[in-house]
Amino acid sequence: MKINFSRIDDRLIHGQVATVWSKKANAKRIIVCSDEVANDDVRKMLLKQAAPPGIKVNVCSIEKAVKVYFNPVYENETVFYLFTNPTDVLRMVKQNVPIQSLNIGGMAFRNGRKQITKAVSVGKEDVDAFKALNQLGVKLDLRVVDSDSPVDMMKKIENIALT
Repeated sequence: MKINFSRIDDRLIHGQVATVWSKKANAKRIIVCSDEVANDDVRKMLLKQAAPPGIKVNVCSIEKAVKVYFNPVYENETVFYLFTNPTDVLRMVKQNVPIQSLNIGGMAFRNGRKQITKAVSVGKEDVDAFKALNQLGVKLDLRVVDSDSPVDMMKKIENIALT
């Protein structure tokens, strides 16, 4: 399997992803990697309906996404991985899925999170996962839209105080 693009966007497939990022990814398949979404039949159905023309969409638990990556049946498949959070990305990387670059595009504000850009808010668990991904050599590219200038995620999170 060839990973053409990986992105965190907790809205998953929406206008920007369907029209811009999927073209940039140039992949035949979008795989939404999330235990939570994989267990939600309504969300799975809606995501499949939101697929850009000509692109297949699958929603998998992290465990299944790892198995699919290593399944020789899919060795010639090109994929665009979509995640809702960095912890799930880290889980896959720790199981030897070679995600080399990660675009961070949208993580909504919630209690316990600190807003670091208009579209990205992080909590302690997120910061810890980003730091671990960085240590594992994953390039962290913070951009909401493709035309934005890339921002170094580590610089954005290095001095934030979270409890």
